[in-house]
Amino acid sequence: MRKNDIEILAPAGSFESVKAAVRSGADAVYFGTKQFNARAKADNFTDEELGEAVDYCHAHDVKVNITMNTLISDSELPDALKVVEHVCKSKADVLILQDLGLAHLVSRTAPDIERHASTQMSVQTLSGVQLLEELGYSRVVLPREMTGDEIKNITDNCKAETEIFVHGAHCMSVSGQCYMSAMFGSRSGNRGMCAQPCRLPFASPGGTGYDLSLKDLSLIEKLDEIRAMGVDSLKIEGRLKRPEYVGAAVSCVKGARDGKENSDLKEKLRAVFSRSGFTTGYFDNARGRDMFGIRKKEDVTAASSDVLKKLALLYDKEQPLIPVDFCLTVAENENVSLSVSALGINCFVTDDYIPEKAINKPMTKESLSDRLSKCGGTQFYADKIEIDLDEGLIVPASVINNLRRSALSELENKLTSVKEKNFTDIKIKTASAERNSTLKYNIIVSDIGQIPDNLKNVENLYIPLNVEENSVENLKNLPVSLGIHLPRGIFGMEKAVEKKLSTLKKCGINIAYCSTLDAVAIARKLGFTIHGGFSLNVFNSVSAEVLEGLGVKSLTLSPELTLNQIAELGTTTQKGIIGYGRLPLMLTRNCPSRNGRPCQECKGRGFLTDRLDKKFPILCSWGCSEILNSQPIYMGDRLDEIRNCDFITFLFTKEKKELCEAILDAYRKGRGVKGDFTRGLYYRGVL
Repeated sequence: MRKNDIEILAPAGSFESVKAAVRSGADAVYFGTKQFNARAKADNFTDEELGEAVDYCHAHDVKVNITMNTLISDSELPDALKVVEHVCKSKADVLILQDLGLAHLVSRTAPDIERHASTQMSVQTLSGVQLLEELGYSRVVLPREMTGDEIKNITDNCKAETEIFVHGAHCMSVSGQCYMSAMFGSRSGNRGMCAQPCRLPFASPGGTGYDLSLKDLSLIEKLDEIRAMGVDSLKIEGRLKRPEYVGAAVSCVKGARDGKENSDLKEKLRAVFSRSGFTTGYFDNARGRDMFGIRKKEDVTAASSDVLKKLALLYDKEQPLIPVDFCLTVAENENVSLSVSALGINCFVTDDYIPEKAINKPMTKESLSDRLSKCGGTQFYADKIEIDLDEGLIVPASVINNLRRSALSELENKLTSVKEKNFTDIKIKTASAERNSTLKYNIIVSDIGQIPDNLKNVENLYIPLNVEENSVENLKNLPVSLGIHLPRGIFGMEKAVEKKLSTLKKCGINIAYCSTLDAVAIARKLGFTIHGGFSLNVFNSVSAEVLEGLGVKSLTLSPELTLNQIAELGTTTQKGIIGYGRLPLMLTRNCPSRNGRPCQECKGRGFLTDRLDKKFPILCSWGCSEILNSQPIYMGDRLDEIRNCDFITFLFTKEKKELCEAILDAYRKGRGVKGDFTRGLYYRGVL
């Protein structure tokens, strides 16, 4: 493959976009098959199209990354492995993965293919990246929410390659930590079906009115800085966008990388797709109102047919991308021959024609060199040309042209003659699914003032990391196992979290409730007993086994599973569900409440209001915000329908102590509760 100090990785939702990316100068392309990828609404590729697209890319010295970056259920795992097998046969280079279970199965069935950790895995700390290294990932796609300094800290200290987004759409939520589309309409972002409800009006008091809609990201002007950090790959978002966008984005990033910025092209890129322009807010650690924007009428009209036609010219024909060395031999009484070499590949072709003596004007090395240089219409261009020519000879131009075409054709064939990746079919084994235990209760509180007096049936009580040490002594006598729930957002605060956790361990707490791989990695390093949280997104039995292998003792399962799917989940790990609580619909690093008023005025009472006048509370801690659902989940009157579980998790966020007491009492009595509540996704599931 072409060697550049930093890779340009382009999106493709169709074959036309593949061509746009390749001809515009991408070093690698990523796209999905018809199943199990996070852009299910893109055209994507059938098995046959997949092979053709991979061959096209390899013929142009471009790597192919295949996205299988969604959560996979137990029933889908066999089909997912069939897709992996097809990917191996297609000779693609990389699989981008979110699901821990599928990634583990890939390591067993297809060990030759590289595994990249999707940004959907939400890993944002050095400890988290090092854990992924331990699990065998060769590259980690970092979250868009990271600052430049945070990225550098990881690239300076990890062995895995790193990839960051440098252009494209910004989700309000940290990738992999959004349940809004799923809860609103069963269209899960973790399953590639996001309906983008965040682009609708959600208003914070005094805010923009669209306080969940961010401008698009563009770090094109920051590439020198990014290169100096040691980042390995520059990723462009946009598998749902048209080929003209892909061509323009790749061309702009390539120009900036190579020191040939084109301001006119950058303006066309802004015109073809943006939301009120672009932002560098997260990278520059400049979060706030300026990062927010929507797709306005003028943004849409800017992408006129004239602009699109001009951008299509970037990739309307083959571009000279690969340098080739030629060596032509024209000797008396010998067949004319030509050897070519490129990218370490050598080809040799001959012609039946034997040179004749020239009657008038013999050939010259210059004329032959000029003939060989005409590689137009291919992806090749002549670099070094060596001519071995006996004097006084002549060869028809057609012979030289045919030799050149034959040699380049053979070279292209060799470029696509990559070995298929090995695939070994396996039988997926899981533990027995049935449990016959009495459901225990686990409680998570956001404030110790919420802790109920009656803790009957409660096994574990998880208190926030920001608890005061002197308060811990008063809690150690409670008739429960006491643990700390770590924040889901740890951006830039890894050392502070470790320090606080170490202090609390000295106070006698040795249990950590961890909802991300970052938290698991930190707690594991410090020797804590680990209980896994809901946003580890455990969606199948194999993922549970992987986490059990990392020392996780219990798991609150993904809230996107149905009760039937949960009942069939086989694992020896203790497992449970969220039985009560306002599910955090988003984890965001840019607090929407700050759009309207400063934190001093908000005082933790922030909320959003949607078009139906429903209110969504905002819970802030450790530099991040969680946007809570307007209604809590409640399953206390449906306990007989919860099968194959060991515990119920109560997620107390904004509730007063009295309500916490009442919820627990209702559960003990198997009764319903007054007020608005939801059954979550336990019956309707997700697409």
